[in-house]
Amino acid sequence: MILRRTSLLLGISQLVSWGVTYYLIGAFGELITADLGWSRVVVYGGFSAALAVMALSSPAVGRLIDRHGGRWVMTSGSVIGGFGCAALALVQTAPAYYGAWVLLGVAMRCNLYDAAFATLARIGGPTAKRPISHITLLGGLASTVFWPIGHALGVAWGWRTAMWCYAGFALLTIPLNLAIPQGRYRAQNGTSPHEESPVLARGRKDRVVAGTLYATIVTLTAFLNSAMSAHMISILAGLGVALSASVWIAALRGIGQTLGRTTEVLFGRGLHPLDLNLGAALVLPLCFVAALASGVSIPAAIAFAFFYGAANGVMTITRGTVPLVLFDYRSYGSLVGNLLVPSFFVSAAAPIVYAFTIEHGGERMSLFVSIAVASVTLAAAVALKLKFGDAIEDDSD
Repeated sequence: MILRRTSLLLGISQLVSWGVTYYLIGAFGELITADLGWSRVVVYGGFSAALAVMALSSPAVGRLIDRHGGRWVMTSGSVIGGFGCAALALVQTAPAYYGAWVLLGVAMRCNLYDAAFATLARIGGPTAKRPISHITLLGGLASTVFWPIGHALGVAWGWRTAMWCYAGFALLTIPLNLAIPQGRYRAQNGTSPHEESPVLARGRKDRVVAGTLYATIVTLTAFLNSAMSAHMISILAGLGVALSASVWIAALRGIGQTLGRTTEVLFGRGLHPLDLNLGAALVLPLCFVAALASGVSIPAAIAFAFFYGAANGVMTITRGTVPLVLFDYRSYGSLVGNLLVPSFFVSAAAPIVYAFTIEHGGERMSLFVSIAVASVTLAAAVALKLKFGDAIEDDSD
């Protein structure tokens, strides 16, 4: 009951927190560029700076959640996120602009999925797999809700006023995060063997291999997620889709994420996280192939946004559940916090890399880069399944 209530509160918090921080640049990047007269690289570089801050703070935040729980860490993220949005509303210079994004980077690491997953792992231990899936259902709608809201606010009142609205939204998540329980999971008599099944990476060598492959998958999917969060709308528009249509088509990504996650919650109970991870990774490169036809086919653009969202949505779940089957849940926050560091640094480069690629090679070139990255992600998912698939069979016997 506690986990069910907590997952509902965290789901609402994630919906708002993702919308007003991570997806902010996708809604306002072009407006900020036009208003301030800065280059796209400078403007989108603010988001990159925030992701770099997430990388630097990741191990410390993971340790704090392991030791003290997620209540105060995630509440602090809400407060800092509100200050970050307010600071953006006031910026006039590039240093001030980047300073605001530093605040948003700290906020994102303190109260987005990775913090929420670690919080649930601390509370629920190996029983946290389903709650992890549940909180992503509402969170997956963040782009669907906040891209149109941001676009409407920006057009009606300008991006600076929209930032004040976003600051208010961020502060509304404070009571949701304050309701997180402080308890820690303790195994009880009668716990089912399934819930207490041994980890798959049992030796040091296996842990190194598992950690490397997991970090590779998370890093590359985060790179694509960062790039698409910043540039999906502009890529579609650059391929020939009208801007207003690009906003609404890109917003289908959120619907795809939530429907993909809902399918996992309803029908995926019998599927192992490694199998889910592999299935989603298989869809990723196909989405970007479909995107190549977006300029001449609206159905292709819709398929790109929707199925990318679905695949990315399921892989967000496995980002949280795969470590629960590979490693000891008692060190979840610290271990995963360290493994996530490369993903934040690499994803920090994505908005700038894609801005440069689009400026010099065009939108189609950015899609070819995406296909290559998605293909490497698929290869790592296949390797993880091949390496530990036999261990799954042994545990089920």
